[in-house]
Amino acid sequence: MAAIDGKDRVFLFLQGPHGPFFWRLGRMLRAAGAEVWRVGFNQGDGVFWPGRAGYIAFTEDQSAWPARLEALVAEKRVTDIVLYGDTRFVHAEAVRIARAAGLGIHVFEEGYLRPYWVTYERGGSNGNSRLMTMSVAAMQKVLADAERDIPEAPAHWGDMRHHVFYGALYHFFVMFLNRRYRGFKPHRAMPVTKEFRLYLQRLVLMPLLALERRIATLRIKHGGFPYHLALLQLEHDSSFQAHSPFSTMTDFLDLVISGFAEGAARHHHLVFKAHPLEDGRVPLRAELRHLARLHGVEKRVHYVRGGKLAALLDHARSAVTVNSTAAQQVLWRGLPLRAFGDAVFAKPDFVSTQGVAEFFTRPSRPDNRAYRDYRRYLLETSQVPGGFYSARGRRQLLRQVVDMMLIADDPYDALARGTAAPRQQLFAVK
Repeated sequence: MAAIDGKDRVFLFLQGPHGPFFWRLGRMLRAAGAEVWRVGFNQGDGVFWPGRAGYIAFTEDQSAWPARLEALVAEKRVTDIVLYGDTRFVHAEAVRIARAAGLGIHVFEEGYLRPYWVTYERGGSNGNSRLMTMSVAAMQKVLADAERDIPEAPAHWGDMRHHVFYGALYHFFVMFLNRRYRGFKPHRAMPVTKEFRLYLQRLVLMPLLALERRIATLRIKHGGFPYHLALLQLEHDSSFQAHSPFSTMTDFLDLVISGFAEGAARHHHLVFKAHPLEDGRVPLRAELRHLARLHGVEKRVHYVRGGKLAALLDHARSAVTVNSTAAQQVLWRGLPLRAFGDAVFAKPDFVSTQGVAEFFTRPSRPDNRAYRDYRRYLLETSQVPGGFYSARGRRQLLRQVVDMMLIADDPYDALARGTAAPRQQLFAVK
């Protein structure tokens, strides 16, 4: 195996997860011998790149970005770009330009097996991932030559409160100190001021929301009725917007409730589980009440705001989702699953393709062995233990991912060719 070295590599960072992860990643790449630059599109980006060494402020109108990036690639002799998510305009354009120039494209995302891993891929993630075109049979063939055992995740990273805190801080800087970046345009439709208020509100109300969630969960667990789960996502999330057939979450809610009303047994119930970061910008509870009344199932539909999924999955009959990565927990338990959007886990080996009403009547079960092979393949390749938001999670992630970025092969080819950087076998972090 060639030496893992950053010599002659020039990494250009674009937008990353809220917080200091990208800065720490860049610092470690410099230690490996690489040259590192960071483009900042707003004051939030700038604040999380301390010292501003290698920092480039993009203050023009967004329409000037493609030409500016092409100039930067030539001027800095960039060999690699690094980004978080690949669907927002500045990143989608960067991926297009990088492919044309033959650059390395390093894409980070929340873990497909979250919350204890993050995703690292080359070229694209989610609906643009190489996993979309891979069959389980092809994965099993590669795994036949892989001998390593992948340990299970630790019990807790403590990332959620850090995630909310950094999100509020980031939007504060964009809202109040962004004068220099007059051309900045958020990748979401909501104004930054409202985004900040929602983050702050959620941070303040976390204890109250936790109590409400616990009461709702206990009522369902002790209700004595069979139930199905609907795993909700953030309507503004890139996976929902770019890789699903729905334009709004209400469209999905209506499809699921109408299918449940038609196909489910009359004593069965339906539980909608909100995303942990749901902040109220979409009136989900009100929409559910309206649709449940419309389809005559108002006494059998429940709503749980965020929180952990395990307590509800332990007694569920099946689950439906657009393309939430929480579906991986459903499949791990061997429960029937119906997904409606493009997703890396939506393989016919273990995800149902039945109509909605038929699924609620008699859901087809997954091939558990196929799913476990698929899951092991992810753990051997693109899933890296750690997290973006807590110091503990970042330490764990950085111990592994820098080596993965510096080798020539992407995580999937590295496993097949035997060139993968050695994986850690222990999760204990001090």
